[in-house]
Amino acid sequence: MKRRIDLHTHSIFSDGELLPSEIARRAQVLNHEAVAITDHVDGSNIDCVGKIINTVNDIQDNWDIQIIPGAEITHAPVEIIDKLALEARKMGAEIIVVHGETLVEPVIEGTNFTAVNCPEIDILAHPGLITAKEAEIAKDNDVALEISSRKGHCLANGHVAKMALEIGAKLVMDTDTHAPQDLISYETASKILTGAGVPERYITQILRDNPKGILNK
Repeated sequence: MKRRIDLHTHSIFSDGELLPSEIARRAQVLNHEAVAITDHVDGSNIDCVGKIINTVNDIQDNWDIQIIPGAEITHAPVEIIDKLALEARKMGAEIIVVHGETLVEPVIEGTNFTAVNCPEIDILAHPGLITAKEAEIAKDNDVALEISSRKGHCLANGHVAKMALEIGAKLVMDTDTHAPQDLISYETASKILTGAGVPERYITQILRDNPKGILNK
């Protein structure tokens, strides 16, 4: 059974239902190698990154799973995304995600473009109808584009996959977990990628190689 890596989840420190320890335990049972806790942040609560860091060593010292502290910059003015990313990094965030222009939320136009141009960003989450130009910039700046299993955000998965594969931008597959049932196995993630039109030869790259590359940065 292949081990999974999920770089986008939410705990009670934003709008998730689970403590960091519960995310870790449930992910471990689903045979995850690593899970990032990337709570929603703006200028009001960016200090929640430190709360995640407080639990990391306790979990990793006792369980066979890597926990990565992170942050998802969400619905912030595009003019301050760079500033928030730098602040989150200084606080210890190892994975920085930007909440992209999903089809199901009123994300500010220009968020995708700003995110792929920001040197601190690792993943542009559920980017919706991302343009070829934005995907090209993501490729050049080594920003991964996300295929999402989350309800609503997944509606543009086919478009995101097609655009990234045509251009050669990096793809990852995350859950955007908020509740216990949101975490998924490697096998389910593989099926979601297939449903998004991703050829089988890219599955391991998206589920293993690309997230490992982000963790090794």
